[in-house]
Amino acid sequence: MGAAKVLNAKGLACPMPIVKTKKAMAELETGQILEIHATDKGAKSDLAAWSASGGHELVDSTEENDVLKFWIKKG
Repeated sequence: MGAAKVLNAKGLACPMPIVKTKKAMAELETGQILEIHATDKGAKSDLAAWSASGGHELVDSTEENDVLKFWIKKG
């Protein structure tokens, strides 16, 4: 998936992955995708809820080697 930017939020506890995601999304154009790597298990529900409430689309999410990966399209 062609992400315009990759955000490393590994090792950060809530709410920092959301804070960093919000800041990174502000730098993208509408329709661009942000790829986020996080290790906080709470990020799964937090990012899904944040995306929906902000008008963005959680395109995909996976987990590999205890790293959660998310792709969010800016709305």
